[in-house]
Amino acid sequence: MFAILKKEINTFFASPIGYLVIAIFLLLNGLFLWLFKGEFNILDYGFADLSSFFLLAPWILIFLIPAVTMRSFSEEKKQGTLELLLTKPISLTNIVFGKFLGAFVLILMALLPTLLYVYTVYQLGNPIGNLDVGSTMGSYFGLLFLIASYTAIGIFSSTLSNNQIVAFITSVFFCFFFYIGIEGIADFASSAFIEQLGMSSHYKSMSRGVLDTRDILYFVSISLFFLALTIKGIDTASLKRKDVLRSIGLLLGLLVLNSISSSFYKRFDLTTDKRYTLNDAAINIIKTVESPLVIDVFLKGDDFPSEFRRLQRETQQLLEEFAAQNKHIVFNFINPLEDEANRERNIQQLSQRGLTPMQLTVQESGKSSQAVIFPWALASYNNVTVTIPLIKNKIGATQQELVTNSVQHLEYAFADGLNKLTKPKHKKIAILKGNGELKDLYIANFLKKLGEYYLIAPFTLDSVANSPQKTLEDINTFDLIIAAKPTKAFTEEEKMVLDQYTMHGGKSLWLVDAVAMEKDSLYNDAGKNFAVSRDLNLTDFFFKYGARINPVLVSSLYSAPITLAMGEGNNTQFMRLQWPYSPLASSSNNHPIVNNLNLVKFDFANQIDTLKNSIKKTILLESAPLTKLEGVPREISLDLVKQDPEPSLFNKGNQSLAVLLEGQFSSVYQNRIKPIDLPKIKDKSPHTKMIVVADGDVIKNDVDQNTPLDLGFDRSSNKPVGNKEFLLNAVNYLLDDDGLINIRSKEIAVAFLDHQKIIAQKTRWQLTNIALPLGLLALFGLAFNYRRKKKYAA
Repeated sequence: MFAILKKEINTFFASPIGYLVIAIFLLLNGLFLWLFKGEFNILDYGFADLSSFFLLAPWILIFLIPAVTMRSFSEEKKQGTLELLLTKPISLTNIVFGKFLGAFVLILMALLPTLLYVYTVYQLGNPIGNLDVGSTMGSYFGLLFLIASYTAIGIFSSTLSNNQIVAFITSVFFCFFFYIGIEGIADFASSAFIEQLGMSSHYKSMSRGVLDTRDILYFVSISLFFLALTIKGIDTASLKRKDVLRSIGLLLGLLVLNSISSSFYKRFDLTTDKRYTLNDAAINIIKTVESPLVIDVFLKGDDFPSEFRRLQRETQQLLEEFAAQNKHIVFNFINPLEDEANRERNIQQLSQRGLTPMQLTVQESGKSSQAVIFPWALASYNNVTVTIPLIKNKIGATQQELVTNSVQHLEYAFADGLNKLTKPKHKKIAILKGNGELKDLYIANFLKKLGEYYLIAPFTLDSVANSPQKTLEDINTFDLIIAAKPTKAFTEEEKMVLDQYTMHGGKSLWLVDAVAMEKDSLYNDAGKNFAVSRDLNLTDFFFKYGARINPVLVSSLYSAPITLAMGEGNNTQFMRLQWPYSPLASSSNNHPIVNNLNLVKFDFANQIDTLKNSIKKTILLESAPLTKLEGVPREISLDLVKQDPEPSLFNKGNQSLAVLLEGQFSSVYQNRIKPIDLPKIKDKSPHTKMIVVADGDVIKNDVDQNTPLDLGFDRSSNKPVGNKEFLLNAVNYLLDDDGLINIRSKEIAVAFLDHQKIIAQKTRWQLTNIALPLGLLALFGLAFNYRRKKKYAA
């Protein structure tokens, strides 16, 4: 077998045809990947990966491999040497495998110079080395299995004729049919089973860097089947009935084996960030789908900039993972702008459904381009439809950060949408009333969003004095309570009911101001007001649980502006001016509530201290480092916008504005006289959670003409903010019993190329990747033939 392998390699490289075939392969790859404009151009693509190469390679190999294998047996037949070969003391199996391995090694040698592409992308990464090596190696593994199958088909095709051209055409046809033809039949027949018979779906899975035993078994089966046919094809004995039955038996056996593997398989995600490994919570949601669930994705277009082609591809790959988990999930990519005649009507209809278009100015290869996209998806299940946003924007995000944030958010966005479709609402949330909380109009936007997930009802503590036990029983029927900016002090009786609610395992979200100050109160003739301490009688309440809201104002240089009318009469202009009392908060950790979250806007926020006890404390949001604390009472005046802030005064560093408390809480009234008599008082809670936010305005939406505005958009800065998403994440985390919120902590890194380096060194790298592989091939040819002549001359 190895003697035949060696002979095949020597014969191939002894002929100029061999070098021509490999040169054409390298030249086509080099031109398409590094020079020609199009979807395969790596430099224009902008991302530090080789997905373009692994997408292009199967099409070039469809012609390269038949060119290598066409002479394997057809030449032997034509020259009459096959009969001589069969008389040698070597089995048919060894002959076939020798030919197969010879061709396979030749293709590997042709593939070897493409490692230069890996080096190039590694060097052009931003920063250098920003390449997912695991994913790249996994993709090469997938390509090797595809090459093995192509080679087996090519070897078999060469037994069908003694004419090399016929063998070449036959091999190309079979490779084309198995790679894309079966997929076309599957699309026509809408059959997932037929699709699995083709190479395309299996290769696409592996080319992402995911090794699946089902895909590996498929390619091994294809290779073995065609090699078995090849063995029978060169057998000089007449074909017998038992030979046909054996071939059919082999085919059926391989089909059965592949069918069984669909139930018993192992999957290896070689990507560094495990991006193609679905979260268990997402899988649990997918498995509950029992009837067709159709997802229409509008992120499609022929002239998409590279960033959004990447987002489109990541979306498709994620949905393929979803569909692989459940056959009822079907997805389609739709271009709503494709039909010029109905373009405007489609835009209007989608906008009316809340799917607003996105106008982009995209920098690509040093040039600006305009694009309109609809970064949305619609998921429909049992006559119910939800919208799924595909874009995750952040204040100040660059184009690359926009793509990274969006890709990282995809799994959560789709899992969240499918969760709303497939699971009925059963968790109950109480919105506390009766202590001067915000009116419904000012929390309407968040409650509307919350109502998509949970059952919501108001709850007052007025009856505590007369019926404390019934009040506690009623509030215990709720899974979560939300206190949205109370302004009236809680009585001891009310506090004890709330404390016992926590002792029974109840969750709570507290949005509390320790300082009384409203921005609206500044819009008067004087333009000033006094900030004073607000006593809600909750200090000991939070202190016992491990937190303290201090009656000080957090002032920060990194804050949202305030919009004021400047000038008089016709010269009046609305201007956005720096306002330190609206700090923009972010997070320094990767907690699911705040991971990949936009900046959260506060108004007259207070500082939170955490105290030592057994409760686990996680700082969710904090101000920027350039922060100062201001005690009260103090006068707050709009004249502050006319003064230049002194940076040296903002020296208090990051200040905690929101904290998560988790654990077994001790009762506030443990070892104290109880204000009310309850039959069963608990001093220790089971494991539960509480979130304390030192600002009630975080949940407050603006109102225009008695209509609540979007809490996720700040009109003063005209930018999106993370308030609504933060609160929704907080509620989801407090009530999450299936781990869906934990998908948000999944980090997916999108590697980019250095555009500045590409502009400066583009020609150098193009020449390197096009000319250098050809030069290496030429050097190898000279060395091989020199060694061969020297050997035979001796």
